[in-house]
Amino acid sequence: MIGGDTQIMEYIVKPMIIGGKPLEREKIWNCMDQLVTFGHSLPEHKMGIVDSALWNLFGRFVDLPVSVIMGGARKIVKAYASTFPNMGGPEVYAEHALEAKRQGYKAYKVHAYICWNPYKWEPAPQQPGFPKEDVEICRAVREAVGDDMVLMLDPFGAYTLEESIWVGREIEKLNYYWLEHPMIETRSESYRRLTEELDIPILASEHVPGGVFTRAEWIIQKGSDMLRIDHNFGGITACQKMVAIAQAYGIKCEMHGGGWVNSQILGATTEAVCEYFERGLLRPDFDYEIPAPFLNAICDPLDDDGNVILPTGPGLGMDFNWDYINDNLVKA
Repeated sequence: MIGGDTQIMEYIVKPMIIGGKPLEREKIWNCMDQLVTFGHSLPEHKMGIVDSALWNLFGRFVDLPVSVIMGGARKIVKAYASTFPNMGGPEVYAEHALEAKRQGYKAYKVHAYICWNPYKWEPAPQQPGFPKEDVEICRAVREAVGDDMVLMLDPFGAYTLEESIWVGREIEKLNYYWLEHPMIETRSESYRRLTEELDIPILASEHVPGGVFTRAEWIIQKGSDMLRIDHNFGGITACQKMVAIAQAYGIKCEMHGGGWVNSQILGATTEAVCEYFERGLLRPDFDYEIPAPFLNAICDPLDDDGNVILPTGPGLGMDFNWDYINDNLVKA
């Protein structure tokens, strides 16, 4: 009997790749999806790692970016500055948003008080949240940057339905673009009711398991106005399927987070379906532009107009610092 994700990877997934045909990504993806679906201890994020690695392999094999292999749609994507949570009071967020605007960003997303008590300034449970205090931050940001900057709020599931309705109505007055993941996502009925109550688009689901299949159900149940997915929920193949479904239904599918894998997915989609690149998480006095020591460049340099320039190298586009890697090898 094989149990545990390490054994599943070693004795089931690995032979499919090493002893099989690693370019048959769809076949391997469906085999892994069955392992996830039937509870054989293969987490979705590890399925995503394998699938993304296979796409990277193929891209390097044919010397093309994954985005081009997937069809190719664009080389730049509008970015929004996505903040760290719990950065400080409203004045801290207001100044940070102004700095982002000076750097060229045309959009800014607030993560306010998440699992944090702003009065005691210490960790707190996810719920209850601090909706009134979050709205104070949202108001300060809007007043600071003016009416021409796109703003979003992500409370990370900290609110009840009633609090979400109240916050949604308050930030509607402030002309925020979307309200993201305001409640715990396993309560899908509360999301359906929320979308009925508010005019501001609700962006979800973000963390609920089930990947493309769960999110397709959210469309049918009208649990959100815009979808959310990333490579951790089944890899590039799953995201490609989700984008196609969203396009068929005429709704947006925003990628959760940045990174090399999401960069390739965004390069193969149009702005009408996947509008933004989430750049961050950002905070004051944090230099986001420095790459990891094993890389020569970051995946998402920003141009003067607030766009991310997508990677163009083969596969996922990573440019490795082989001197650093070779100097830091360890014996197995």
